[in-house]
Amino acid sequence: MKKNRLKSVAITGIGIVSCLGNDVKSIVSAMKNGRSGIVYDEQRKNLGFKSPLTSKINGFAPKNLGLTRKALRTMCEPALFSFAAAKDAVKDSGLSQEFIQSDRCGIIFGNDSTIKAGVESIEIAKKHKETHYIGSGYIFRAMNSTVTMNLAAHFKTRGANWTISAACASGAHVIGQALMMIQNGYQDIIIAGGAQETNWMSMASFDSLNAFSSRTDEPEKASRPFDKDRNGLVPGGGAASIVIEDLDHAIARGADIYCIIEGYGFSSGIGKNLSEPNPKGSGKAMKNALKDAGIAPEKIDYINAHATSTLTGDLAEAIAINKVFGPATPVSSTKSMTGHECWMSGTSEVIYTILMAQNKFIAPNINFSSLSDDCPQINVIHTAKKTQIGYAVSNSFGFGGTNAAVVLNFN
Repeated sequence: MKKNRLKSVAITGIGIVSCLGNDVKSIVSAMKNGRSGIVYDEQRKNLGFKSPLTSKINGFAPKNLGLTRKALRTMCEPALFSFAAAKDAVKDSGLSQEFIQSDRCGIIFGNDSTIKAGVESIEIAKKHKETHYIGSGYIFRAMNSTVTMNLAAHFKTRGANWTISAACASGAHVIGQALMMIQNGYQDIIIAGGAQETNWMSMASFDSLNAFSSRTDEPEKASRPFDKDRNGLVPGGGAASIVIEDLDHAIARGADIYCIIEGYGFSSGIGKNLSEPNPKGSGKAMKNALKDAGIAPEKIDYINAHATSTLTGDLAEAIAINKVFGPATPVSSTKSMTGHECWMSGTSEVIYTILMAQNKFIAPNINFSSLSDDCPQINVIHTAKKTQIGYAVSNSFGFGGTNAAVVLNFN
């Protein structure tokens, strides 16, 4: 039975900067048509990357954001992406300045690196042999909390203001924390999200792990979640933002409701090392989310899988999905088109799922032909499927065994 709750919590606004597009219409079109946002990056190849593949964001220009020169000095790439996404989400929600600039509205984002700003400040110091030339803006660009500190300053919120760093589950844990805070009356509104820098510096050490796909001759076919021929992930990034709101508060002001956040589950548990997943941990997060939502596994119409296209990660998740849901529940990974959006993926994939439900289809897991022999049966959707989504689960798992699952209710 579903537990009694003080409050129900809704999503009332969305905004995103993605390799699939920077607006809803473009992203829906890309997902329906299975369009990949992955490219071959010559700069990475020239720098000695083992895999020069990455997803690419088009049409994003910081100068068009309406920010002052002073503001730009403190904002690095993930902060700029996040500002654009959050600005669109707030506009989409229809929230007034009175609601936003109150102590009942907060900002929480997931972000686990701001590497470029740190590298650049060190290079300036090395070049000039003193720190004076680094300037006052770099400290605010290099901190992990750069996104939330800058956004809180711009939106003038007076509530929650912090960053969650939880590897590739960061953007999902943000949603879970916002859910619990609003349910328990600490906030009425939280501008939530996830951000991931896309510059080559952020991925140099990751590339050294041999976790990236070597399918460089066909970039758009390199990300192959669950496919028997997958050989590694493709990095990506950008930012995604959602407005999370007390349902009664949203109804009272006449807001449009995208969905109810019905449940959140988390767990921890690694395999043999920090980067190896554990199917028991993944399964536990999904079970906990279903328990929190008070619904049975067979009620779920769609799972947006974390699946990044790695050999061990996809297998572990498939084992967990099969054990929790069985072989029939429709599954796809939007990472087949976007690559792995890392710290933002927990939020961006919730937005992708919202857009699917709103437009009555399931996005395809492109580049999929069949499961490997050692993989249990799961229902991978490899071509766009018209359908009604009532309940959906979005999975996010990260290095160090941090796991999160979110249940969304579109009924």
